[in-house]
Amino acid sequence: MTAKDTVITLKGSVEIVSEFFFTAINSILYQRGIYQPETFKRESKYGLTVLTTTDTGLLSYLSSVMSQMSTWLTEGEVQRLVVVVSGIDSGETLERWQFNVDVDDNCGGSSSGVGVQKDENVSQNVVKSGGGNGEGKKKEKTVKEVHDEIQAIIRQITASVTFLPLLNEPCSFDLLIYTNKTAVVPKKWADSDPRYIMNSQEVKLRSFTTSFHKVDSMVTYKEADEWEL
Repeated sequence: MTAKDTVITLKGSVEIVSEFFFTAINSILYQRGIYQPETFKRESKYGLTVLTTTDTGLLSYLSSVMSQMSTWLTEGEVQRLVVVVSGIDSGETLERWQFNVDVDDNCGGSSSGVGVQKDENVSQNVVKSGGGNGEGKKKEKTVKEVHDEIQAIIRQITASVTFLPLLNEPCSFDLLIYTNKTAVVPKKWADSDPRYIMNSQEVKLRSFTTSFHKVDSMVTYKEADEWEL
């Protein structure tokens, strides 16, 4: 039995979800031109060639976020991760990539919000309140089965350039993390609004499940004719 055929544990599920978030964020930043293409390197993952940043500041930031994310995932505290793309000049939210996390054990409650200030293109890392908890049916899956599902999502992110409006101004991104109210939040994190887009269009992407987590994906965007002046 190979590693890809083994059944997933809670620890393994947390690692898979965290790695997916890291890869998805990198893919979004590359495909949407938030960082220059020459600052990314090609890697093989999920049976695909994916792009990962080589920018040391961004790597350090994402590593810090993913470390905290792993802790919250292990404790069943994460409700969703949102990647917010906003115009630097206009200050408007142009895209909102949302990844909802449903855990096997219900972690009820509303929540409160928090985040980390960063320089350059990274503004904030935020935990925000969200509602709802889900009931999941526990089904054992292998790593390979999960990776096949993740592959489909990464392909959709790559193909997003075919339907998303061009970003006609320099953009930055924020990471918003919604947690349960019971989550222990580091003091360096700060509250943030949810950065919703009014009169937006939404495209639902695929989902993936492990034995412990289900992640649903979608992107909401502002149509070009609404923000081009």
